[in-house]
This record gives sequence, C-alpha cells and structure tokens, in this order.
Amino acid sequence: MKVVLRNLTKKFPSRDKKNKADVIAVNNFDFEIPDGKLIGLLGPSGCGKSTTLNLISGLEKPTSGQIFFGEDDVTNLPPEHRGIGLVFQNYALYPHLTVKQNILFPLENLKGKDRLSKEEMLEKAMEAAKLVQIDELMERRPGELSGGQQQRVAIARALVKRPKVLLLDEPLSNLDARLRLQTREEIRRIQKETGITTIFVTHDQEEAMSISDMIVVMRDGIVQQIGRPQEVYDNPANLFVAKFLGTPPINVFQGQVKDGWLSLGEDTVLSVTGATEGPVYAGIRPEGFLLRKDGPLCCELCGVEVMGRDISVVATHSAAQASNIRAIIGAEYIAQVSPQAPQVRFSLNPRKVFLFDQESEKRIVFEDRSMT
Repeated sequence: MKVVLRNLTKKFPSRDKKNKADVIAVNNFDFEIPDGKLIGLLGPSGCGKSTTLNLISGLEKPTSGQIFFGEDDVTNLPPEHRGIGLVFQNYALYPHLTVKQNILFPLENLKGKDRLSKEEMLEKAMEAAKLVQIDELMERRPGELSGGQQQRVAIARALVKRPKVLLLDEPLSNLDARLRLQTREEIRRIQKETGITTIFVTHDQEEAMSISDMIVVMRDGIVQQIGRPQEVYDNPANLFVAKFLGTPPINVFQGQVKDGWLSLGEDTVLSVTGATEGPVYAGIRPEGFLLRKDGPLCCELCGVEVMGRDISVVATHSAAQASNIRAIIGAEYIAQVSPQAPQVRFSLNPRKVFLFDQESEKRIVFEDRSMT
C-alpha cells in the first residue's frame, strides 16, 4: 500500500504563558512512501517523528495537509478503519491473557462482514505466531516471556489482521543491545516476507540505516533529507545530517577555503576545487583519515584504542570543535602508531570530507582532488 503525505502539518497550542505561539511538531511534510517498502523516520527526541506516525495512524488529526493510502484520502478516517497495525515501545500486551489470546484479540473485535469463525481466527493467529517464531509460546502469559519475545507477540498482534500499513514506534528501545540487533533483523525479515508497507520510528541511526529501504531525517518538525541510507550517509545535505549519522560521529573542524585549498588551523590539508572561498565547517568521517608519516594534517596524539578489526586513534587539533577527534584505521596499521608519540599525521580521503557554509550549514560541493 502506497502512503502519500501532502503538506502535512501538525501544530499544538503552546503551554508557555510568555510565548503563546503554537508549537509546530510537523512542518509541511511532503513525501510518498512506495508500496511494500520499509521507511525509517529518524531524528532526535522532539523532532516530530512520532507525531508523524500518529498522524498516519489517525491517533492525531493534522492541522493541515492530507494523508492518502493508495488513492484513498484517509485524513479524517478513524484509526480502526485505516487498516493499520501498530507496535509501540512498551509492547502494550494484556498481562492476564495468554500469547494466543493477545494475538486473537484484534480478530475477536471484528464486526459485520469482517467477522471470522473461531477456526479462521485460530488459523490466522497461528500463522502470525509462526511468522515471528513464537508458535511454541502460545499458552504462556507475557510475564513468562523475555523482552524480545514480548515484542514479537506485539508484532504478531499487529500483523494478524494483515494490515495495509505497519507502524512501529521505537519498538526496540526497551531491549538490550544484543536483543535489539536480533529483533531488528527479525523485523526486516518479517517485512520482506509479508511485503507490508512499514514505517519505523527510531532515534537510533544504526537501527534505521541497517533495515530501512529509505530513511527520512527530521529536525524540529522539518524534513532534512530523504534517501537510501548509504546515499544519505555519503552525501549529507547539511551539517545536522552529517553529524547525526555515523558511529563514531563525524569530526567537525573550523576551516578556511582559499585559492582552492582547505586549511584547518595552520594545516593546508586538501584541494577543494570549486568550493566557495571563506570560512567553512569541515566534517571528516572517522574512516576518512589516512595514516601517513608526511600527511598534511598534524594532530596531537591522545591515545590508541584497539577494537579488534579496527583501531581508534584519539587525538586533538586546534581547529576541531570537539575536545577530541577520532580516526578509524585498520588493525594492520597498529605498528605505525606509537602511543608514546606526541603527534600523528594524516592525509584525507576527499570522499569522506564534507564542507558546510557556516551560516546556513548547507553542504558546499567541491571536486575530489586530493593532495599529491
């Protein structure tokens, strides 16, 4: 089911007595979600992603704009008539009911021509349970299940009616790290098997990037960038997107472009042909540092962290915004970094270096010409 959002806006009355202006939670959201895709709504707390999900579900009514499921305008349609499945952060299972009874609950509330026989309901409940691999737990109650198993019950309950659209609001936040990894892989598998259009809300960029066909990065109710996860990571539209995506986060420097060259403090580090001259923010991904004895970027070495496959070189630089910068290099180069050395030098991979206007924070494009 294709989902189309047209100029979707949601305002809430201000509770601030001094500032009575409305709070704009979602601001002119315009986007088409293709049929059968998994879309990640990504952003920090308060960016409007959960409000957007509530608007799509019908739990909130938009201040303006329209919502379409396929060709049908569902803007004013009640949630129960939209054909959606909802999974919340807190599972919302009925503790006194068994797993089977929790999954059956949505089917038992169907009325009229949609009502099913007991046999049909049991069959659909078992299909949903098998899909999320909890068919052997049907007689247990939620209190007898792990957090991951409870989340699977919640997903099965949402899927049992075969919804047109599946909506997941921070579904992994209550799980530990290993279980989150396992469960997000399960969500992706289930979505691919069912082909249901799915919208996944999260503040965790690793979650969104790992399972989404496309991600929508939001900030203060405004869409910052939409695209495939790798495309957004490799080509951030602005400084906010660049800083929000990536683990470890991007390293940001105060830079200066002059005569086609980028300088960071006293170091002239990269040819940036075509870039607008003047002060800029320079963002360098941790994997964009190339260890070189004669590299143009000279940093004060703080320490080396061995992570197995990679090494994290922690250093400082006078032009860096943060107190430390972090470079990720392959473990095979560990012999080239002495923890006792006062300095470490790098050249830069131009494809991992991004320039941003200091006023608008929008991306400045330049040609990929590294120093030779």
